[in-house]
Amino acid sequence: MSSSTLEKLRSEALRLPEPERAELAHELVKSLDAPADADAAETWEKELLRRLAEVDAGTANLIDRDELRKRMRAHMNPK
Repeated sequence: MSSSTLEKLRSEALRLPEPERAELAHELVKSLDAPADADAAETWEKELLRRLAEVDAGTANLIDRDELRKRMRAHMNPK
């Protein structure tokens, strides 16, 4: 793929609404992942169910999207 084609694709992707950009990003990252490990998938399923149970029980420590972004930026750009 030429750099001009890649730049055009990037530009068009960045104009998508946030939910569609997130879906596209997820699919792109997923395409880079190695084949799924069956044991890992089962372990993640159990972890997901455990976390959902905490949310349902009201014992989970939840944060909003803005706080998540703030923490991620701090983690990715330590001072």
